[in-house]
Formats: sequence, structure tokens, C-alpha cells
Amino acid sequence: MDLKALAAKNPEHWKKAAAIRALTLDAVAAANSGHSGMAMGMADVATVLFEKHMKFDASAPNWPDRDRFILSAGHGSMLLYALLHLTGYADMTLDEIKNFRQWGAKTAGHPEYGHSSGIETTTGPLGQGIANSVGFAIAEEILRATYGKKIQNHNTYVIAGDGCLMEGISQEAIGLAGRHELGHLIVLWDDNNITIDGTVELSDRTDQLQRFKASGWHVQAIDGHDPIAIDEALTAARKSKKPSMIACKTHIALGHAAQDTSKGHGALTDAAQLADAKAAYGWPYGAFEIPADVKVAWEAIGARGSAERAEWDSQFSSLSASKQARFNHAFAGEAPKKLAVAIRRIKKDAAESKP
Repeated sequence: MDLKALAAKNPEHWKKAAAIRALTLDAVAAANSGHSGMAMGMADVATVLFEKHMKFDASAPNWPDRDRFILSAGHGSMLLYALLHLTGYADMTLDEIKNFRQWGAKTAGHPEYGHSSGIETTTGPLGQGIANSVGFAIAEEILRATYGKKIQNHNTYVIAGDGCLMEGISQEAIGLAGRHELGHLIVLWDDNNITIDGTVELSDRTDQLQRFKASGWHVQAIDGHDPIAIDEALTAARKSKKPSMIACKTHIALGHAAQDTSKGHGALTDAAQLADAKAAYGWPYGAFEIPADVKVAWEAIGARGSAERAEWDSQFSSLSASKQARFNHAFAGEAPKKLAVAIRRIKKDAAESKP
């Protein structure tokens, strides 16, 4: 693949995506463990998603109407950590990136819910994230019906790999999503034809596009390294009333000597090969070094949703006090106040009804 041509065609996009790839290479090399290839291959998709489509505000990571991003292919966790750091999430510092996979760090080998803002759910076992995402999308539908579109109207985006789609739970999840027409659910499939053991054909021959279509999904197939095609596909997916699957044809470990091989799935730690990959990206910087202009551009992406979030705050304040309280109780995970009384009553009635 001609990386120089890709970079020349969309230079600003390329630099932002290269920052994800470089941080991934550096963090995995420092840890001497991890999974480099998926993050390197899906960096273009993730960049377009966060820059042009994701509704979020890095300064208010728990904004209730933010879009949710779920990395079902959780082994590629550096993709998520790089995105959170670059866009300006306060608790995903450069030191956390440097401590990738180290004891006590927020940057665990697979994303762990609660370790850092922006990690929406724990994803490790393949298929777990795509299954959870259907629950997220169902919750969004219920919340939108309860509080109205001005209060709840967000999307759930998922990056899933070949392994996620091979797991049986994925079929139950996509079938349920298709049945309920969860139009706010968008899955981006990292279609790189590589598993840890070799090519996908070693273990699976499923036509994934036809499978999703048969389950009632809106389906597209694109070049996962073409930012224009990625943008257009996401725009079309957001307009569909069906759940969407976008098959993103990518190269695992793009630009590295291990590109398009099973070796590219895991930890790429060879110093010379790492240097060669960075050179291929046109990235002449040191380990964990992000040039100021690239970091500023990413932080602008992280702040892009601040105006929309402020508008949401205004809309929320216009709700009645009782509706606001009910909403806040739900998002705090608090049970209704009358629940304890009802449980005691049921227990009392059950005890008194014994012979």
C-alpha cells in the first residue's frame, strides 16, 4: 500500500491518524506486550468517527446524551486510550499511556469500565462489546421515548473485529438489534481478514455482509483507509432507520513489516521495525512525542461538542423538577424510593400467607 500517496491525499487527516498509530507502537513496545495491529489498522476509521460524527465533550465525559463508543475488539485497547488522551480526557494522561499494561495503571491490556472516563464498558472476551452495545442501544430507545429527543437522542458506535463476529453471542445480539430496528446502533467491522492464527478462512467462511442483511441491518462495505468513504458511510448509517454495519476493509498493522500477517495481531516490539513504520508514516518524532499542532487539532475535536452539551444543559433545566429528579435518579443507578416499601410489603404478605 502506498502510504505516501495516502498521506499526500489527506495530509491533515493522516497526521491525526498517525498520532494514534505512533502512540500504539510506543506503548506496546514499552510494555513489551499488547496488541498493536488493530489500532494501527483502524486509526483512519476512528479518526473520522471522532472528528466528524461522535457527539461528545471531553471536558464533560459523563454528559448523559453523549454518543457511546464501544471497542468490542478490546485487545486493541491502545486505540481507545490514544483517542481519549489525544482528545483531552483529563484522566487519560501521557503518563497513563506510558504505563500501558502496568500494575495499577488505568490503561489495562483490555479496557476496564471505571478505570477512566470514556471507557463505556469492559471489553475483553470477543463478542462481549457488540452484545453490550445492543443493550446500550435499547436503553437509548427507552430513554428517548421517556424523556423526548431533546434530552436523549444519541448513537452507539462499535468497533468489532473478525473474532467478535465469530462468537455465537454476536448472532443473538445482531438478531435482536435487527428485530427492534435499533437505528441508533452503528457497528464498524475491522475487515482485515487476519486472526491470531492466520487468515480468517482457517476457521470461518461466513459472508458477514449477507449475515447482517439477513438479520435486518443496513449494510455497507468501504475502504477503511479512505477518510472520504468512511465519512460518507457514517453519514448514510446515521440516516438509516435500521441498525448499521459498515465493513471497513483495512490492513492490520498498516505500514509495519508485519502488515497483513498474523504477527501483526500482537505485540510489535522490534525497535528497527518500529522506526521503519514511523518513517513510513512520515513521523520523525521520539517515543510518546506528539507535535503541538497535532495535539491542538485533536483537542479541538474533543471540545467540538461543548456547545451542543451546553444547549443540552439548557434543555434539561427546562424540564419539571420531578422529571429532572427521576432522570438523575436513573443515571445515578438509584432505586425508586418506593421500592423498599414495596419489597417489605411483598415479604410481609408472603410470610402471612404461609399455611
